[in-house]
Amino acid sequence: MARTLVDIGDNDLKALDDLAATKNVSRASLIRKAVSAFLEQSSVDHRSQAFGLWGDRKVDGLAYQEEIRGEW
Repeated sequence: MARTLVDIGDNDLKALDDLAATKNVSRASLIRKAVSAFLEQSSVDHRSQAFGLWGDRKVDGLAYQEEIRGEW
């Protein structure tokens, strides 16, 4: 684990301290969890984003393919 220096606004710092006291955890623990959650949410898995891309369309895939190729 590495230490880092981050500037956090006074209002956010107060809110973090209040939440940490309520949950009986350290401020650092809350920040680590928040960073982990943000990174997990922001990670891009291109395969899962593409899988089922046409799932909501009401088009027969083969018919669409033949129509497009018919333009050649």
